[in-house]
Amino acid sequence: MSDGRLFKILYHLLDKGHATAPELAGRFEVSPRTIYRDVEALSSAGVPVYAEPGRNGGIYLLHGFTL
Repeated sequence: MSDGRLFKILYHLLDKGHATAPELAGRFEVSPRTIYRDVEALSSAGVPVYAEPGRNGGIYLLHGFTL
């Protein structure tokens, strides 16, 4: 896992509000599985990030979260 990529994912979510794992995987040129590992790492670090499965799901930050 790349610390730089974790921050880029965090800033992307802060900017856009949400994203899908395949979308983030394409943007950062890694696999969707790597994105899920990165999301788990962010969550373990105390960032309120969560994933919703399904057609309209995605990866989100808790509403109102700021750095």
